[in-house]
Amino acid sequence: MTGIVVLGSTNMDLVTYTARAPKLGETVTGREFVTVPGGKGANQAVAAARAGGAVAMIGAVGSDDFGTVLRHTLEASCVDTDLLRTAEGSSGTAHIVVDDDGGNAIVVVPGANGTVTDLGPGDEALITTADALLLQLELPLSAVIAGAEAARRHGVRTILTPAPAQPLPPELLAATDLLVPNEHEAAVLTGIADPHAAAGALLRQVPEVVITLGQAGSLHASRTTEPLLVPAPHVTAVDTTAAGDTFVGALAVALVEGRPLPEALRWASAAAALCVQRPGASTSMPYRTEIEAS
Repeated sequence: MTGIVVLGSTNMDLVTYTARAPKLGETVTGREFVTVPGGKGANQAVAAARAGGAVAMIGAVGSDDFGTVLRHTLEASCVDTDLLRTAEGSSGTAHIVVDDDGGNAIVVVPGANGTVTDLGPGDEALITTADALLLQLELPLSAVIAGAEAARRHGVRTILTPAPAQPLPPELLAATDLLVPNEHEAAVLTGIADPHAAAGALLRQVPEVVITLGQAGSLHASRTTEPLLVPAPHVTAVDTTAAGDTFVGALAVALVEGRPLPEALRWASAAAALCVQRPGASTSMPYRTEIEAS
């Protein structure tokens, strides 16, 4: 059995490090530029695999050099790429500015990801083998909905990261078991800035929510339990680019392994804390031994 299937994006991250991000119409000088394999789907797949999960990836890379690197990066982390398509043309790219405080601003160009509009041959069969399906919103919504509904038909747990933040169709919410937004995404989805109140509003749409709160940790809420706030380890952030994806990947592994919820949230927070202390996306994600030792 494949423990975790990820239906999501693969991007090459084009990252510029600078003292501060430019304002509209302004030019600033950066100190470093790097290319790093990423994309929210691929990030979550790598994070889950490094955390010890058996992971398979559904999505698409381009026929360009970036596509070759993206596929190799997933395979190097032991992610099954048998159903990762190759689309003619460019791979997805993410253009990222990281400032001295570790904050980031990102522009995503979908490329090959935009060709994934539905499940392809073998995709649903693979989903049926999983304990959990991880979804994000960097693929066309039609594919995300198709994946979630396939998982629901076969009793597979769906974990949705609603990023980039956008209104969620009722049919996607109806097929979502666990929603994992950050504070900003929760506010966009509900119009409510306070995470506790936002969590309550989201529970009217999905049965379970985890809102990530950055340095403040994470907030779990469900329709059947009291809210649970789990603090995060105190660390100095270097680059927060893949922190949320690392959290979700590690959390999925912990839940699939049957860990108690408080332990699963602490474990995921430890993984994210290790991630933000390193530059890059997939390159910054910790391995299971590192998480266990932290």
